[in-house]
Amino acid sequence: MSLTLVHSGKVRELYDAGEGRLLMVASDRLSAFDVILAEPIPDKGRVLTAMTVHFLHELADLAPSHLITADPDQLPKDAAELGGDAGLDGIAGRAVLVRRAEMLPIECIVRGYLAGSGWKEYSTSRTLHGMPLPAGLEQASRLPEPMFTPSTKATEGHDLNISFDEAADLVGKEMAEKARDLCVEAYRRGAAAAERNGIIVADTKFELGLIDGELALCDEVLTPDSSRFWPADEWRPGINPPAFDKQPVRDLLEGSGWDKKPPPPPLPPEVVTETSERYIAAYERISGRRLADWYGAAR
Repeated sequence: MSLTLVHSGKVRELYDAGEGRLLMVASDRLSAFDVILAEPIPDKGRVLTAMTVHFLHELADLAPSHLITADPDQLPKDAAELGGDAGLDGIAGRAVLVRRAEMLPIECIVRGYLAGSGWKEYSTSRTLHGMPLPAGLEQASRLPEPMFTPSTKATEGHDLNISFDEAADLVGKEMAEKARDLCVEAYRRGAAAAERNGIIVADTKFELGLIDGELALCDEVLTPDSSRFWPADEWRPGINPPAFDKQPVRDLLEGSGWDKKPPPPPLPPEVVTETSERYIAAYERISGRRLADWYGAAR
């Protein structure tokens, strides 16, 4: 097989497809607290891929991307071997052919609401990412403006929050400003589109890279894995809204007494099913399309 494995992550495998291209295959694996759980989530990989493709098309006038195609018929011929006995059907809808990029060594996080670690920080110091916020905000409050809160890309362990100046030290001031402006605008547009369809994007993480010298959107974009999604009709400040992402799984594991080290506790079958349903619902509500119409999905 001419495809060479370049990297195996918590969720995706990357293969060298030659000619400056990579084949990116999203699995159904679910990770929590940087540990891969034993139970795959049905259709999760297809949701992540379909959602990313949807938003890359929606944001195409804002920035280029690494995407070449998600059409299984246009993938390298050896890609079929990655699907095992199922051939191309085994990876259809989970695999995309992309251009190689020189990735920025930072995670570009944009927060529109006070949640998660951001809420924990604010509740003790009235700051978010070290920056002061108005008094009187509550959990899940909408921030006055979306905030760019970068972090490192840790090869082991957890990513570390860094200031904008520290991000500028890593990538240069001009590039950090371009990354900030691009990600904040991509968040604004993506969040507005999602909210029109009844979902709040509380925060999200982008990954950017340089392709032919131009800053491009790469990896996954505004997915349930890279974002915090809330139902708009159930949101109000002061409570932690129900989520369309993997937060309920995190909450379950955190309440189990698990020490967040391998091996993780097993997920009950109903939790696996409910998680799959949440991912699919997020995609279908935001995109206005049925997952059943996506490549490789059960019809």
